Amino acid sequence: MNSDLTQTETVLMLIFVPAILLSQSIFLFTNARKHGHNYWLWGILGLIQAPVPLLVYLIFARKILRRDSDEL
Repeated sequence: MNSDLTQTETVLMLIFVPAILLSQSIFLFTNARKHGHNYWLWGILGLIQAPVPLLVYLIFARKILRRDSDEL
C-alpha cells in the first residue's frame, strides 16, 4: 500500500487534532458560560470540528462584528 502520510505524520495528527478540538471546546464552554449563552451546546459543538464553531460563536453569539448605531 502506498500511503501519502508517513507513520510519524499520522501519530502527530493523532496527538494534535484532539488537542486542538479539546482546547477549542474548553474555550467555547467557559466563555459561553461566562457570557450567559448555552454553554453545553457550544462545548459539544467545539468537539466536532475546528474552527467553524469558534468562528460562528464569535460572530453570532458574541457579536464581535457588531455595527455601531452611529454608523448607520
